[in-house]
Amino acid sequence: MYAIIAAIPILVTIILMVFLNWPAKRALPLSWILACVIGFVTWKMSIKNVVAWSLASLGSSWDVICIVCGAILIMNTMKQSGAMAAINRMFNGVSPDPRVLVIIIGFAFGAFVEGAAGFGTPAALAAPLLISMGFPPLAAAISALIQNSTPVCFGGVGTPTNTAMAVLGDSIKNQAASVGMDPTAAYEGFRMVFSKWTAIGMATGCIVINFVVICILVKMFGEKHTFKDALPMIPFCLFTAVVFDVIYLALATFLGPDLPTLASAIITLFVLIFAAKARFLTPKEVWSFPKKENWDKNWLASVEIPEPKQSDMGLVKAWAPYIIIVVWLVISRIPAFGIKEVINSNPAPGLQIIIKDILGVSGATFQWKWLNNPGVCPFIITAFLTYFIHGMKKEEMGTAIKDTLNQVKGAVIALLFGCAMVNIYRYSGTEIMPVSMLSTMARGIADLAGNAFVIFSPLIGVLGAFMSGSNTVSNTLFEGLQFETATILGLPQVLICALQNNGGAIGNMICVNNVVAATATTGTFGQEGRIIKTNIWPCLIYCACVLLVTGVAIFAGANPFPLY
Repeated sequence: MYAIIAAIPILVTIILMVFLNWPAKRALPLSWILACVIGFVTWKMSIKNVVAWSLASLGSSWDVICIVCGAILIMNTMKQSGAMAAINRMFNGVSPDPRVLVIIIGFAFGAFVEGAAGFGTPAALAAPLLISMGFPPLAAAISALIQNSTPVCFGGVGTPTNTAMAVLGDSIKNQAASVGMDPTAAYEGFRMVFSKWTAIGMATGCIVINFVVICILVKMFGEKHTFKDALPMIPFCLFTAVVFDVIYLALATFLGPDLPTLASAIITLFVLIFAAKARFLTPKEVWSFPKKENWDKNWLASVEIPEPKQSDMGLVKAWAPYIIIVVWLVISRIPAFGIKEVINSNPAPGLQIIIKDILGVSGATFQWKWLNNPGVCPFIITAFLTYFIHGMKKEEMGTAIKDTLNQVKGAVIALLFGCAMVNIYRYSGTEIMPVSMLSTMARGIADLAGNAFVIFSPLIGVLGAFMSGSNTVSNTLFEGLQFETATILGLPQVLICALQNNGGAIGNMICVNNVVAATATTGTFGQEGRIIKTNIWPCLIYCACVLLVTGVAIFAGANPFPLY
């Protein structure tokens, strides 16, 4: 009974967002209010505790908000300076075959954009570029959305995975302390193993997802409508997966979640461009779309899409902001350089803001290591350096800032109230009701699903992304639930949490927010339902790939980081 009561805010969120099409910025504040009321009335939380734990959530949400704002700001700054137009020109003449171009632009370039910015920007930038290369607008939207899956867990310099760790931090440290482990060491160890297994799941799906995109492309939009036209692309798809996965897995395993997508995407992008120009592993016969006059009317844009700002900027200058970002992230994340200790492990005075025991509630603490936050350094700082590097006008920089504020305001509201709601779930335990709302709900799910919960774990992540539009918000809502349920069932917490992270990333290809963004930038308004119906199959295929490796490891008894 109590598990059902605890689930009410989550169920209301699903109903409002999935069935009534409410945006997250409207649904999550209401769900937070419901969680507060249930915590106060049923779990007997004091008003002071409700307020204190809601305010304490600002620590994790503010970190994410800064990254979102900074990542979008650098992207908009480069669009206004003409740098993105210069980068787009790089793809002219790479290959006459759309099947090759969709891998290079939809996957590699989209992964680069995801690694740098995330939050729906890859499909919004890659899809119009595909259209400029001769793709039907609907084909561009579908392809870019499906391919924006593998990179997502480490998108926005690791935002979804780092958010998951922010949600799990106290649970990991408390459980580690209960079994005699050092809490800080346990947190860092869990973080690295979590990063590794997150990458293993996504890398497995990467092997097949690009070929799935090619199959959809030739079947739906080809003149012959046959899967046979996809077969010659198998070598190039496998080559892409090998190049991307090797770097992706190495960085996730040894450096953590900040760089795997950004660095592997940049390297893969240039490797694929050179390979395509050299006709290495590309099909001997060029495939193409039917003549434009024979296109189905549903493939076309229903509105005219404005051309991006053109520029004659050189490539080195255009890429300079991202070179600065990558260099800073590398030297600030590798301990040997000595910067990580100063800004993260043991921040110098003034490099962090701490407010302990808010309103006198023990443990309700706000902490922000601002110089360790990628949103501040390097993103926001680099965005303003770009103003000088690219010789921008004040009006252009002002437009970039204005566009950024308009784009992120919805995400800011959703993250603030999503994190606040999760904190109420986690810290609702009282003397009268010692088991928190989160643990109560987890026990109900554990009793209902048993060990079959493994199969549902990535699907919960997909649902979270579908209804919220973000892997980050999906992890905010459900990562704690996955950890608690795994603990109750005796399943390996780190692997279950990795499945949640994977599912949230996979759900990006069907989430309403991303689909709407893709249709807006391709002009395919009214095709949202068709896109989701098409992309649901790649979504399920990807989930099966993830379960094939991580799920099998769980059922085989693997537990790479036991906390009990």
